[in-house]
Amino acid sequence: MSDEVPELPEYAERVLEVAEHIPAGRVMTYGDVAEWLGVGGPRQVGRVMALYGGVGPWWRVVRSDGALLAGHELRALQHYRAEGTPLRQAPPGAEGHVPRLDMRRARWDGGAAADGAGEGAHI
Repeated sequence: MSDEVPELPEYAERVLEVAEHIPAGRVMTYGDVAEWLGVGGPRQVGRVMALYGGVGPWWRVVRSDGALLAGHELRALQHYRAEGTPLRQAPPGAEGHVPRLDMRRARWDGGAAADGAGEGAHI
């Protein structure tokens, strides 16, 4: 049996590289990542994140409506709170009262890193 880690498909590597560059406290949607790469779409990015996202900051690639990843809400919330990611309170009738991401404030456009994280932090 080999100890070699299987090589990631090129598209998966590219998606994960974008996720790695998203600054702490900011997010990109699945569609944003696909648009940035110029290939694929939200479903393809979502598939990559589902299969390989655990090796990076999976919580920074999100749904466009700001809903937290089903089944991983509490883990994601811990990351968002630790990083200061803008959140919106859940409406009173929402199941579990889980907040959503404040997409207007949290969404990152792929430009310079937020909060002065350094020059040259473009993807």
